[in-house]
Amino acid sequence: MKTRTVLLTLAVSFIGTTFCFAQKGFMGTWKLNEAKSKFASGATKNNTVVYEASGDSVKVTVDGTDASGKPTHSEWTGKFDGKDYPVTGDPNSDTRSYDWRSAHHLGFKGKKDGKVTMTGTIELSPDGKTRTVTVTGKDAQGKKTKSTAVYDKA
Repeated sequence: MKTRTVLLTLAVSFIGTTFCFAQKGFMGTWKLNEAKSKFASGATKNNTVVYEASGDSVKVTVDGTDASGKPTHSEWTGKFDGKDYPVTGDPNSDTRSYDWRSAHHLGFKGKKDGKVTMTGTIELSPDGKTRTVTVTGKDAQGKKTKSTAVYDKA
């Protein structure tokens, strides 16, 4: 009985530690590498994305430009637990959720008025120096779009 308890405790500790270190890999400032990115027509370009600790949550701040070149700014604070948390400054979503897929892979959804407006994945490179964000959604005419943005750690 003691052996099982010790093994279970070690397994839970290992899993928690793995996700803690994985989350730290996403933290920091990320700059868009436009040369390696491919955007759908009319897509917003997020030039800088910052992940930072905010208590026991993560705050994500995004600055970029919209299709007409106007500056954009949005903020989201929440956990990578798959639950919806409010996002401000994004005209296409009022909530966003992130969920772990693996130690270097997150999934996310944006919703507006309860309806999914975008889905995507964020893949952190093994060396932690780049991340690739793939987003699918719909444009103003309802046509499906897909963009891939590559970011370098600043």
